[in-house]
Amino acid sequence: MSAEIRVPTLGESLVDATIANWLKKEGESVRQGETLAELETDKINVEVNADQDGVLQKIVKQTGDTVSVGEVIGILGEQAAAAVKPSSNGTSTAEAPRPKSGTMTERTPSQPLTASVESQRPPSPLARRIAAEYNVDISQVKGSSPHGRVTREDVINYMEQNTGEMKAIKVPQEPQPQAAPAAPRLQAPAPQPVADASGREERVRMSRRRQTIAQRLVNVQQTAAMLTTFNEVDMSAIMEVRARRKDAFKERHNVSLGFMSFFTKAVVGALKAFPRLNAEIQGNEMVIKHYYDIGIAVGADEGLVVPVVRDADRKSFAEIEREIADLARRARANTLSLGDLQGGTFTITNGGIFGSMLSTPILNGPQVGILGMHKIEQRPIALNGEVVIRPMMYVALSYDHRIVDGSEAVRFLVKIKELIEDPEALLLEG
Repeated sequence: MSAEIRVPTLGESLVDATIANWLKKEGESVRQGETLAELETDKINVEVNADQDGVLQKIVKQTGDTVSVGEVIGILGEQAAAAVKPSSNGTSTAEAPRPKSGTMTERTPSQPLTASVESQRPPSPLARRIAAEYNVDISQVKGSSPHGRVTREDVINYMEQNTGEMKAIKVPQEPQPQAAPAAPRLQAPAPQPVADASGREERVRMSRRRQTIAQRLVNVQQTAAMLTTFNEVDMSAIMEVRARRKDAFKERHNVSLGFMSFFTKAVVGALKAFPRLNAEIQGNEMVIKHYYDIGIAVGADEGLVVPVVRDADRKSFAEIEREIADLARRARANTLSLGDLQGGTFTITNGGIFGSMLSTPILNGPQVGILGMHKIEQRPIALNGEVVIRPMMYVALSYDHRIVDGSEAVRFLVKIKELIEDPEALLLEG
């Protein structure tokens, strides 16, 4: 009996996707739970899995097609009941059909018990890629699914038990073979460039995420009255604290003490002092938010993503550092869930890690404020009538002038400067 392969539920606010890649060809046999195709959405990649054993009879939607939730993209037919092959005495015998999953099979005394469907279930693509990224021997990982298939959860659990890594990772559940909903998947291979006849140009299809980023950035600039104000921060005090505390901090919390936790705390303190920068515009109303979900911009191969640190005001420095490291790692591995990317109230972006001295960050709509960090440089400054060399960082605040006044934006940035330059105040107000 044939079964339709449909686009699974993609998540809140997502109604369509682009077919990034078919992993199976027409006429190819598939097993229940195997990945058939990859879908690319605005935020994450999703895999479509087979609901049953069978043969991929027909591919209805091709790579590059835009499809909606519930739309049929292929047809899965039944596996052949039996195959005829010559026997040793020259007669033809029917090869017994493979038993369905979960049934008992006879075995000879010499046949090991583990020679079952487990050995026929390869690790999921996500599991293989995560294992490769973190140098895990996937053959040592035991599958926990009903068919013995190794999933990414199995890889994560193996690493936690054997290497002590990734304890903070909160990976969304990978679908079991019986389940229809698809899980977030690592990005599909990039489309191959097409060169012109002379070889002087090439055309590369923009990914779904890259197209969405482009459209949103244009929309923000067209709909928001965006302005940017700048200041500079003396990083001496923070760097001195880090130098004294980093070893003990790492030993106690098993995470490095970076600059992002300081700036996250400083942003929270400044938002409490200037709440309209923690708001958004809905029609003729300002929605001022009294919670602090701080987005951290992360550069990935397919473009910038902004995972969110929830309730940053309630988290310790160690919790913030651990969560940012986890989100950044999963962003680059493309294993973030939709929940990781939704609902931020303010964003921080750090161009300094790429060497940027000064830039104008673009708002992450519908938010009305974004802080840009930059490279720390030893520069001469005037201090108490003397010229001294200090580690200085330019900071930039882009804001929506529709609800944030210029003086408010300037004072917000000054507040961040004061908190960073005085870590004791940061601990009290952040």
